[in-house]
Amino acid sequence: MRDNQQLPLVSVAVVTYNQRNFLDQCLASIVEQDYPALQIVVADDASLDGTADLIASYAERFPGKFIVRVAERNGGVTVNQNAALAACTGKYIAWIAGDDLMLPGKIAAQVSYMEANPNCAICYHDLESFNSDSDTILGLTSDVDPQRSGGFATLVRHGQFHGAVSSMVRRSHSPSVMDPSIKVASDWIYYVECLAQGGTINPIPGVLGRYRRHANNVTATTDKAPRFTLFSEHLQMCAMILARWPHSASDVRFRMAKLIAMQRWQDGGAHYRSYLKASLAMRFSFKTVAALIADLLFNVRR
Repeated sequence: MRDNQQLPLVSVAVVTYNQRNFLDQCLASIVEQDYPALQIVVADDASLDGTADLIASYAERFPGKFIVRVAERNGGVTVNQNAALAACTGKYIAWIAGDDLMLPGKIAAQVSYMEANPNCAICYHDLESFNSDSDTILGLTSDVDPQRSGGFATLVRHGQFHGAVSSMVRRSHSPSVMDPSIKVASDWIYYVECLAQGGTINPIPGVLGRYRRHANNVTATTDKAPRFTLFSEHLQMCAMILARWPHSASDVRFRMAKLIAMQRWQDGGAHYRSYLKASLAMRFSFKTVAALIADLLFNVRR
């Protein structure tokens, strides 16, 4: 490996709120990376559990390595992400939530790929999902969302198919802020904007991060339905994408149809058929038709 001064700087953007119990492991997984040219930006959204003290202890142990942004009052997910983003000055930005973990070699592998592929604006890798209480492995991100390569249209059409902790962004492609009108799920349109002027998103081999599942996950839910707030924000972002990039209409329609079909489990499936019909009104899909017929004829829901 080249010496530290020749390596491109990577800004690791850590966003956290009331995660002291998890943050120690997260920060340890970052400082233990075998890539020395790291700038670790930690944005704490006015935590009440002593998170700021833990961050300060790391900054003291690793002088010059940390940039700390502690909010005076809680602003929410997107506001906190913007605080981190504004402090990042590296050639690349690696995103991570304060409850997730990097695995050894992650940063070096991603930088190597990005340096060898200058048209790549975002690279990502597979993630291991695990239960926080038992440390039981629940599966891989790729088990749920197949890995994809592509450009702007791919991200619009399929949504965010890569976990945030897996993502490394070329800062020259990154917008300066995430849209503050999207309070929670702004990362999808952020990644779309990264590709709006060109460039690709590509996977690299290997499982190089761990995604922690626990009761306080933003996406935590007790049934098959995505949380309604997230659903609403994703529909809002679809409208924003269509307004800014009208040529993406067919891809937006594809995404909206899938989002609506996913909502069939909302309220315990009380409006199961209505959501499927609404999805079909947006775009025809054999899978959606099959799901509707199975319910109508055989009272089977899937």
